[in-house]
Amino acid sequence: MILEAVELTKQFKQMKAVNGVNLFLEKGEIVGLLGPNGAGKSTTISMISTLIPPTSGDVRFNNESVLKNPTKLRKVLGVVPQEIALYTDLSAKENLYFFGRMYRLSGSGLRKKVDEILELIGLTERQNDLVKHFSGGMKRRLNIGVALLHEPEFIIMDEPTVGIDPQSRNYILETVKRLNQEKQMTVLYTSHYMEEVEFLCDRIYIMDKGSIIASGTKEEIKNILSSENTVQIKVERVHEPFIDALHAEPIINRVTVQDRLITILTPKEVNVFNMLFKLAEKTNTVLTSVEIQTPTLEDVFLHLTGRALRD
Repeated sequence: MILEAVELTKQFKQMKAVNGVNLFLEKGEIVGLLGPNGAGKSTTISMISTLIPPTSGDVRFNNESVLKNPTKLRKVLGVVPQEIALYTDLSAKENLYFFGRMYRLSGSGLRKKVDEILELIGLTERQNDLVKHFSGGMKRRLNIGVALLHEPEFIIMDEPTVGIDPQSRNYILETVKRLNQEKQMTVLYTSHYMEEVEFLCDRIYIMDKGSIIASGTKEEIKNILSSENTVQIKVERVHEPFIDALHAEPIINRVTVQDRLITILTPKEVNVFNMLFKLAEKTNTVLTSVEIQTPTLEDVFLHLTGRALRD
């Protein structure tokens, strides 16, 4: 494995932000780190990238402790932070030259790399424009470009598509996928969009309240709910007595309501149609459709954390 976190813990005064996290990445993998706000993801990433030391535990890169010798990891690590880290009064090209020199690149090698990155992130035609005039999506793409200047083996991307338009978001996702496939770049990716994780990631860690609460491939994670069905119910009008009746049913494990769409989780062996029709008749509720679905990553996340990913 290229990187491993072993029993990582971080204590801030009275608060334990990260509590005994274990995770690993194999070379060439894209691994997702998911969790609601406050789960400890950013603190974990900060420790892995050597920005802050852990209270206890270790980070190992190619079987060597990063705490004792961070230089080897830092040389091959790229980090795309959640917050835009650019100089807005400089152009895209000037930003890349500045950060390229920070990576100790120079001369024709730096010029070649800047041109290559501008092409990769689709900003060649806007390279001389000031960053302060860029859209959110263009800034995000440039933010990623900065992290790629020194051709990192391993890149950490902390919610790189927050607050941007769908076109820029798709561009970024396709770029990450291409870098992984063509250059075997290893990626640790956090996101608030489950569809991004579905598209990109080979394996997933789900984190909540400072701890890893589930891990595995996408299919392994979904199998957590293999004994349950997700049932989507559309109603003509939402009646509170019907919702209350669903909550009161002991065999229903979760009830969520969004407009006229109600989603419940039930054991597979339950005759859900018979139960729903009886409850609807009892509460004078008109059902327009009932559909049983295969559990999704979002369903598992809700089941494990009690919250949606974007909460």
